Amino acid sequence: MQQAGKKRFAIVGAGPMGLMAAMEILKAGHEVDVYERDDRIGGMSAAFDFDGLQIERYYHFVCKTDDPLFELMAELGISDTLKWTDTKMGFYCQGKLYKWGTPWALLSFDKLGWVDKFRYALHVMRTKSIKDWRALDKVGVTDWLKRNLGERAYDVLWERLFHLKFYEYKDKLSAAWLGTRIKRVALSRKNLLQESLGYIEGGSETLLQKMQEFILARGGRIHLSAGIDRVNAPAGKVESITVKGETIPVDGVVSTAPIQYVPRLAPDLPADFRARIQALENIPVVCVILKLKQPLSENFWMNICDAGIDIPGVIEYSNLNPGAGPAIVYAPFYMPKTHPKFGRDNAEFIEEVLGYLPRLNPAFRRDWVLASHCHRYEFAQAVCPPGYFDLLPPMQTPIAGLCMADTAYYYPEDRSICESVKVARALARTALS
Repeated sequence: MQQAGKKRFAIVGAGPMGLMAAMEILKAGHEVDVYERDDRIGGMSAAFDFDGLQIERYYHFVCKTDDPLFELMAELGISDTLKWTDTKMGFYCQGKLYKWGTPWALLSFDKLGWVDKFRYALHVMRTKSIKDWRALDKVGVTDWLKRNLGERAYDVLWERLFHLKFYEYKDKLSAAWLGTRIKRVALSRKNLLQESLGYIEGGSETLLQKMQEFILARGGRIHLSAGIDRVNAPAGKVESITVKGETIPVDGVVSTAPIQYVPRLAPDLPADFRARIQALENIPVVCVILKLKQPLSENFWMNICDAGIDIPGVIEYSNLNPGAGPAIVYAPFYMPKTHPKFGRDNAEFIEEVLGYLPRLNPAFRRDWVLASHCHRYEFAQAVCPPGYFDLLPPMQTPIAGLCMADTAYYYPEDRSICESVKVARALARTALS
């Protein structure tokens, strides 16, 4: 029998946000069931067997400012698994690979003049110092960059990157969305000349397993391959959920799935609230992963601005985490579902990436490739136009007992496990209130 005052909550999704929300609600003394449609926990942080190597479907890294993540790892007793690497960044521009990310790299970059370089450096320094992003929330990113960098620097450094990540949405983004990304990485430097980024030994799986252990040890339950089909709230208040045809009484539902699923999950939501959710847009990702015999480059991150290459960059994860394997490369294609390429099969995306690698490293040969894979995710990147703070619906829906959040609520911050932790805590507070 349920104790007096003790409520039963259902969590939708077993990614880091869902697991963190479950932990917080359990700590408050309530009963928790986590429902996950996938066959494993983790969401976008989940690992898969990549030719004998356990590796994440989508790359993750840690920055020096990720305090909520550090607090969680300390709580779980795994702070010692956080490791730091002095990383390098490259910039492939108009057929040539440049070093990037240091004052010397900027000075030697021959695609910009001295005035452009000075304005670029000043822009990064100013962005690092911004604390309140509300003003930039109302500003378009294209106008912001052109005003601070100039037309030429914008065209060389940013125009192609935005095109390959957002296509028709590229001029409809908030400056706050980009500014926080610049600041997060800029503040993760050891010094002016050296970037330093972190990873968790064993990957995000180390953290996910400890979160799962925490939940199970406190009586929580995690149901895999078991998505919630419906939230039943006939009188405007959550009464139960339907899972695989079974009706289960609950006092509250906390959804951490993409909020675009919530109207289908809860058909009793008012029409105006459903419309607010449906107005928000996302860009899917098709992410190619390669295991190579040897490194492609010395860089962890390589931005690409080249008319002949249709990806915005490659991430050489093994240059961050040496234990990940000989050489692990992620190559993401961001594109709307309406893009003609999106309907292609995974093999075509892999082949396209393999065709680009000799340009990035002329020594590359096909026999370097030990394994290849491709993952897709429909809600990879929220499209955040100016005024996005006001566009986001509240976490508490009009249905009493139903709360929601997803990666859109990280705004203006970047997608990261740190932000999952932070938003999950806010979401749990909302549910408990």
